[in-house]
Formats: sequence, structure tokens, C-alpha cells
Amino acid sequence: MPDNILRTLRRFGWVVPLTALLASCSQAPPAPAPVSTDPVGLWRATLALPGGELPFGLEFARNADGKLTATLINGPERLKITDIRQQDAQLELGMRGYQNKLLAKVEGDVLSGEVVRVRTGGELQHIPLRARRNQSHRFFASPMLDGAQAGGRWAVRFTGPDGKSYAAVGEFQQQGVNVSGTFLTGTGDHRFLAGEVRGQELYLSTFDGGNAFLYRAQFRTRDRIEGTYWSGLHSVETFVAERNDAASLGDEENITKVKKPDTRLKFQFPDVDGKMVSLSDARFKGKAVIVTLGGSWCPNCHDEAAYFAPLYRQWRERGLEIVTLMFERHGDFAQAAAATRTFRQEFGIEYPTLIAGIASGDDAAKKLPELNGVFGFPTTLFIGRDGRILSIHTGFSGPATGTHYEALQRDFAARVESLLSEPVR
Repeated sequence: MPDNILRTLRRFGWVVPLTALLASCSQAPPAPAPVSTDPVGLWRATLALPGGELPFGLEFARNADGKLTATLINGPERLKITDIRQQDAQLELGMRGYQNKLLAKVEGDVLSGEVVRVRTGGELQHIPLRARRNQSHRFFASPMLDGAQAGGRWAVRFTGPDGKSYAAVGEFQQQGVNVSGTFLTGTGDHRFLAGEVRGQELYLSTFDGGNAFLYRAQFRTRDRIEGTYWSGLHSVETFVAERNDAASLGDEENITKVKKPDTRLKFQFPDVDGKMVSLSDARFKGKAVIVTLGGSWCPNCHDEAAYFAPLYRQWRERGLEIVTLMFERHGDFAQAAAATRTFRQEFGIEYPTLIAGIASGDDAAKKLPELNGVFGFPTTLFIGRDGRILSIHTGFSGPATGTHYEALQRDFAARVESLLSEPVR
């Protein structure tokens, strides 16, 4: 720098600042801090359904050995997931007992991706997913305290777009603005629902790996609710609920019946290894048999399997056999068998699970012509030691139904005791 310019800069006190400026311009900008790809923590997750955001809780943790686990949170329900793969920021979670998956990318406190659900015929349904770390509210971060009361028992009627309707019973508990409970139907319950009341509106949701349910409703009066129910991306129904402490579904025994008294059930289907199994096989001779119709895609069938698996281990020495006829989303045997193996592993099933057909009541009815129809999954048949179908139960009221689940367990246990008390023939 020429001396005359330098003297001028010194005169005005600019030499040191300018020198510092030139030095700073010559340095590279600091590297950005790395974005965390560790998902450990509590997240508020949402699925994007046509009716809006379906929220649920999602928590990641690590076992003592450092292995990553996840928990789906819906009200009091905690579903632990251990089938997790992580590569850098990418996560893949296998939903318990299903072929459905949660795929996501972790970027600091944001998780984004999708839930992939297997539908009938093997169609894949992709539901967008977003989640934020360290958020625990369900629908609204700021509650509206002066709202309606949803707690109690409700007589409900759901109506589809075709105009067909069916009855249900809603049973809910409310603490402050928070609501939990379920809807019971003739073919099972909606499992654990959680949500809140906001003014004169009711919001409920669940995602348990199988169900993806969202409900939005308005209180028209203190004792009447009108709303809409979305299941996944394509199913939508409206519903009306009237407060009624005596609401009842009636008798599930009247749904599926045998066409003729003293009917013997006849079928032959392959197990997951392709071996044909029939009720005429030696292992079933003189045994009390429970035949249940289900599928790995069916959440109520999961609840039933969780009940039957230990029951079988407890009573098989007394002469009880159980067979599940699996009606899967896939028509292809190999894919259906793969789904059934996942289901068996999840619940520790030791009794036969046979690949019987596709997930359709019509297909199940064709495969079992002794019945007047199959109107829901699961459907459970109780067969005596002489091979006669003695009773049939449609649906399964699982743990979300509270006292109904307790009553069902007592009822099923009494039926099994009655079957086992018959003399061996």
C-alpha cells in the first residue's frame, strides 16, 4: 500500500479495522453444525388423511444393549415396536404383526416420510407422515377448557356413502378436555381411541400399525353428536351418536349360523409350509376345536390371537385344538404365507394357521358353505369333540373395551370348559 494512503488511514484510525476486515475476508465461513439423526425422544406424529391430520404419539428409546425401539401411543395403549432398521437418517419400522411399514427421515427435531399399508390385492397405500420432537399434545397445543362432555355411553349409527348403516356403541371417558375410549360394533371394536373436546367439537384418532382412524364431530345438543369418520385414504362414513346409558349391540350369536343343525365343518387348506390340513386329520380326532376366521391385516384378529395363543398352551393337554383360517390381502400363496408367518411370530402362535383365501366375507362364505355367511373378521366357531358346531361368535371385543373384554374372556373360557367336559368319543 502506498505510504501516502497508509498515512491517511492511520490519521483517521482505519488501519486496524481494515486489517481485521481483510483478514476476516480471507477466512472460510464456519461449517454448519451437523443435523442430528438420532430419533430418541418423544414425538407428536401426524398422518395426512382426507379429513385432516391424524395425530398419534411416537416415542423412540434404546435398550440397555443400544438397540433402538419405538412405541406407538394412543391414549392408555402402548405398542412397542422392535423391528427397526436405521441407515444414517433413514428409518424403517415394521408394524407389529402386519406387513405395514413406517418409513421416515430424521432431520434434527423433524421426522418426515410415510406409512405404507398393504390393502386388498396387495395394493400399497401411501399415507404422508410428519412428526415433531418434544411435543406431547394430541390435537391442540392449547386446550379450550369450557367444552362439551363426551364421557359416557352412546348409541351410535355409522352410515357409508352407499347409504348402508350399522349400529355401534360408543364408550368414552373424559378428564378435562382429554377423551379416550372406543366404538364397539357387531364385528369388533375400533381399538384404543384418544382425542379431545374443543368447545362443541370432538376429535378422536388412532394409529396402531393397522388402523388409521380419524373422527371429527359436532355436539348438536348435550346428548347428540354428528360427525365423520375416516379410515385410511379412501374410506369415509358419517355417524350420529345419542347419549344412552342402556345402549347395546344385541346378540353377536345371531349373525353367523350353521345352515343345518348338527353340521360338521369340512375344509382342507395349506399351512404356511404348504402342508394340507383338515379337521379329519388324526390330531383333531376326539378333540374340542376352536376354528377362527381371521387375517394378519385385521386389528381385532390381533387382539383375539393375543388371547388364544396362551389359552392354547394352557389347555391343549386337556384336549383343545385351535385352527385359524387366514383370509389375507394377497391372493398369492407365498405372499399370504409370509404375512401369516409375521403374524404367528408376533403372537407366539403354536396352533395351525392355514392359508384359506382372500380378505373377503364373500370368499370366506364360499370356502365354508356350511355357514349362512361370514359377516366380519374374526368369526369364531366352537366345535365339540364329536365334530358338531356348537356355537359361533362374530367379532372380538378387545382390551380397549374394558369390561366387555373381561366379559368376553369369561364367556370364551366357559365355552372351552364346556367343550372339554364332553366325553371323548
